[in-house]
Amino acid sequence: MYQDKTLTCRDCGNEFVFTAGEQEFYASRGFENEPSRCPNCRAARKQQRNNRGSDRQPREMFKAICAECGREAEVPFRPSPDRPVYCKDCFQNNKSRW
Repeated sequence: MYQDKTLTCRDCGNEFVFTAGEQEFYASRGFENEPSRCPNCRAARKQQRNNRGSDRQPREMFKAICAECGREAEVPFRPSPDRPVYCKDCFQNNKSRW
């Protein structure tokens, strides 16, 4: 039913083969569009997406005292004096109550 097709990569301009097996896989997943990038450019693009997070600054953490057990905790938000803050353990133990 499917036959190999030769396509042109939109990024590098090189030709690549969209195999019958790949076409069958795309169809089984409901993909309607053919790939527009060759396997090398797809891999490079995926790698770029995966590396974006490594450029970020580390998240600022704030110290707080757990409202339940009294231990010191670090949280990724600035604690508000009118709301309780829980350490990781107490939060996990009480999550079902909220």
